Amino acid sequence: MSPSAAKSPLSPPAPPTSPADSTSPASPATPTRLAIFASGSGTNFVNLVAATRDGRLFGCEVVVLFSDQPTARCLERAAELGIPAFTLERAGYPNRRTFETAIISRLSSYAPDLIALAGYMRILGSTLLTAYPGRIVNIHPALLPAFPGAHAIQDAYLARVPETGVTVHFVDAGIDSGPIILQQSLAVDPDWTLEELTANVHAVEYQLYPAALSKVINGESL
Repeated sequence: MSPSAAKSPLSPPAPPTSPADSTSPASPATPTRLAIFASGSGTNFVNLVAATRDGRLFGCEVVVLFSDQPTARCLERAAELGIPAFTLERAGYPNRRTFETAIISRLSSYAPDLIALAGYMRILGSTLLTAYPGRIVNIHPALLPAFPGAHAIQDAYLARVPETGVTVHFVDAGIDSGPIILQQSLAVDPDWTLEELTANVHAVEYQLYPAALSKVINGESL
């Protein structure tokens, strides 16, 4: 896609305050049920909730937020938005398998069709991947396969690349290695600070994630 022409950091979206107005198309009888996993502030979570309410992510509803961090800001935001949420700490379980089994047990009552990772800072194991095969999606702040891992924006900044971007992909057993759904590039201003690059990458995320999930929901992902 064409690089972004943005020259200054953009603000994250404002939290949604109400459902889409009456001019929006009617929701289908059985919308896709989306669970979101997050570990931090939850700005991508807020954006996805907004997208389901303003028509950008049509035919989808966010049914639950899960966080592995009991003090994460995303949990407060879920309460503000009226989205059910729960938290489980990895330290309370002897291994990844039992931790993920507990997550699946709690998720079952919400019957999600799709899981979106939105700043979820844990690698998923075979237990979750087997329970939701081909139904877990992640957003990564780089143009994969470049800069995989947890520090992609900083890595791109230190490498002084002229272009970076955002990738939405299915999750597999590797590190940011699953099939790519959608990517968008971002031209990097050489005068940007790390903070400015981070803000501009996040602005691309807020546009790309709803579009990529729409492709998945409509069967157009690959």
